[in-house]
Amino acid sequence: MAPPAEDEHSELERLRAENAELRQKMAARGGRRRAGWRAPVSIVLIVLGCILAPVAVLGTWAGDEVSDTGRWVATVEPLIHDPAIQNTLADKITGQITSRLTISGYVSQAAAQLNSRGLTRIGSLLTTFGPQISSSATGFIHSTVHSVITSPAAATVWVQANTVAHQALVKVLSGQGNGSISTSNGQIVLNLGPFIAEVKQDLIQHGFKLASNIPPVSPTLALFQAKDLGKAQTFYRLINTAKIVLPILALILVGAGVYLARGRRRALIGAALGVAASMLVLAIALQIGRAVYLNSVPGNVLPADAAGAAFDAMIHFIKVSLRVVLVVALVVAMGAFFTGPSPTAVRTRLALKSGMEWIRNFGKRRGVSTGPAGRWTYQHRHVLRIGAVALIALIFAFLGEPTVLTVIVLVIVLLILLGLIELIGRPITEPEITGRA
Repeated sequence: MAPPAEDEHSELERLRAENAELRQKMAARGGRRRAGWRAPVSIVLIVLGCILAPVAVLGTWAGDEVSDTGRWVATVEPLIHDPAIQNTLADKITGQITSRLTISGYVSQAAAQLNSRGLTRIGSLLTTFGPQISSSATGFIHSTVHSVITSPAAATVWVQANTVAHQALVKVLSGQGNGSISTSNGQIVLNLGPFIAEVKQDLIQHGFKLASNIPPVSPTLALFQAKDLGKAQTFYRLINTAKIVLPILALILVGAGVYLARGRRRALIGAALGVAASMLVLAIALQIGRAVYLNSVPGNVLPADAAGAAFDAMIHFIKVSLRVVLVVALVVAMGAFFTGPSPTAVRTRLALKSGMEWIRNFGKRRGVSTGPAGRWTYQHRHVLRIGAVALIALIFAFLGEPTVLTVIVLVIVLLILLGLIELIGRPITEPEITGRA
């Protein structure tokens, strides 16, 4: 039986241990209460960043379309090769030419002259077949116009006209429409004067001498309907000014949300998936916008197929950008997941490590060794990994117009670099340490 003094001492130690444990629990609860604001603030910041991400994509696209002539030309250049746009241009230009040549009027004048000279039978025949002659001449003109529009020369004229007109587009969006591209009755229109001049010369070269009577004209073709053009111009100027601020602000919001989160890795995965989801929402919104736009354009202004081609050309680079952001977000989410403590991530890393170890041992058995370079790489592996990630991030940041393929290539290069660091790095074995000592 234990003495009373020992029982009292044991009981005292037990009470002290329970008291210390209770204090630790109370301190932990207090810390959680103090940190309770971080979770909701983190969620709000990440959600705001995800909402702002599509706006940043649109703002960057809008700014690039204005500030970069090459981007604008790359946007509209495919239109001249689209059959729907080619047919619309051919119809428009043919109508402008025939309305000024008045072929039926020339046929009537010729018949009147024949009648005045006593050749009434021939004049009557000419009058009878006047509509057919006019129709054949119109068909010849349309065929010639279409061949010109589909020729490399017309493509060159199109590119040159849009290159020169890029500054005019800036004036349109700033409310100062003037030049080859301008606004008319709430529409953005293209000047067809250069194309008519090209067709006129081609008709004359093909022996259609009447084409020399075509006066210098500058008709227009409506490219885009803009009922609320004034509001669009105001919004455009605002978004163009914020084209740099918006992406930075979105990154700051997401980064701050991840930093404040208690589980930063989990928050990073959630933020990346949220950004990816916002890009999907933007893609759906573009499809809805396309349907709304096509339904709002009157057929006499622009045929549906031509309007669809024009809309698709204008949003092409928006789609490219959102796909790039989507892929980058998914890559970040996957990277954060597979570097985490989850069983799947741990098993994956162990499998990769075992594979690298097998390759390293395979080389050793055949006399291939990395030697001092391998030991140095192993000792500095953490710095080398950070450097590899930073290098790829810098390359991506300074790319002018990254694409999905570019992102995939950069990810593959990064994986190769990380794999080489793991493969070359050779831990210092105990015999080597003993030998050095």
